[in-house]
Amino acid sequence: MSGATPRKPVYLAVYDTLADWETGYATAHLARAGHEIRTVGASTTPVTSVGGLRVQPDLALADVRPEGGALLILPGADLWDTTDDLAPFARTARAFLDAGTPVAAICGATAGLAREGLLDDRAHTSAVSFYLAATGYAGGDRYVDADAVTDGDLITAGPTEPVAFAREILRLLGVYEGEVLDAWYRLFHDSDAEAYAVLEKAAAR
Repeated sequence: MSGATPRKPVYLAVYDTLADWETGYATAHLARAGHEIRTVGASTTPVTSVGGLRVQPDLALADVRPEGGALLILPGADLWDTTDDLAPFARTARAFLDAGTPVAAICGATAGLAREGLLDDRAHTSAVSFYLAATGYAGGDRYVDADAVTDGDLITAGPTEPVAFAREILRLLGVYEGEVLDAWYRLFHDSDAEAYAVLEKAAAR
C-alpha cells in the first residue's frame, strides 16, 4: 500500500537548567502541523528545566543520527556557560550540519556552537555580540543584530526572541510561508488581532 513518506522527527535537546520559554512556540506549532517531537538527553535520565519541569528524554544523544531527523533544536541553559557538560550537544550539532540536517540554537546554545567553531563562517545572532565574543570564537564579523537569523541550515536567536526563533523554524520546515507566516508572527509576537483572520482563512482552505 502506497502513501506519503513519513516525516522525520524533530529532535529537541533537553538538559538540566534548560530555558523552558525558548522553544515552546516552535515545538507546539510543529506538533500541531504533524511533526513528531522527540526529546534527547545526554542519557535517558530525567532532567529538570530552569522552571522546575521534569523531563524524561525519549532518546540518549549517542543514539541520535542526523539522517534520522528533520531538525535538531538546542535551547539555552545555564550549563552552557558554567560547565563543559553540554559540549557533546554542540558536537552533535556539527554532525547534523555536516550531514545537511538543520540545527536551531537559541540563547546559551549559540555560545556552545561558537565554542565548537560552528559560527565562525555563518551569519548568526545571539543575546548580544559581546556575549559570544567572550567565548573567543572567530566569527564576530558574521554577527547580525537581529531577532533571529537563518544561514543555510542553521538558525540562531537570542533568549528574548522565542517567537522569532519559532518563525524561522516554521519557515525552514515549510510549516508556514509568505503572508501566513507573517500573520503567525504578528499574532504571537505583536498580539495583532487582524493577523488571526489571515490564519483562520488559511486554515479553512
